[in-house]
Amino acid sequence: MVLISISSVVVLAICIERFYTLNPKKIAPPHLLATVWKQLKGGEMDAERLKTLRQSSPLGRILAAGLGNAYHGRDVMKESIQEAAGHVVHDLERYLNTLGTIAAIAPLLGLLGTVVGMIKVFAEITTQGTGNASALAGGISEALITTAAGLTVAIPALVMHRYFTGRIDGIVVELEQETIKLVDALHSEEHTEAGS
Repeated sequence: MVLISISSVVVLAICIERFYTLNPKKIAPPHLLATVWKQLKGGEMDAERLKTLRQSSPLGRILAAGLGNAYHGRDVMKESIQEAAGHVVHDLERYLNTLGTIAAIAPLLGLLGTVVGMIKVFAEITTQGTGNASALAGGISEALITTAAGLTVAIPALVMHRYFTGRIDGIVVELEQETIKLVDALHSEEHTEAGS
């Protein structure tokens, strides 16, 4: 029961932290790409603004990585964006393995508690016999409490793990769309300038 209680506290802490961290508006601010494009068009994107962009948000970090390599060609730019995006996605998925592990082991911990409880009940039967039915029933119900507790922790942990995984997938798609817009806009403009 102690391990199950600790697991429930960890699950609660991870859920609160992930709810706060996985805010789509903080990860990919709505008007960031438009602002960056305006600065690029106005020739205002210098090293200082690039540094500020990198520190502003995860999307800013990805865009800054792409802009830092924008003039080395489309392929190099896309490669640097993918590398930065890999780091961002890794940060977004922080603690999800722990949440999934707790969802998997909590029922097993509960089952272990039940098995240990049942062993005690059968040990009691061997010493006292089956004459005291209320003592046996009390021991069995006590043994089953750990299974119920394990499931009570595991079910919400599994639901939240799935929820956060889905939320991250949605955020990643949004990040990809924003960076593709920037790459396409930059390089289509370069081709237009080269053609004219």
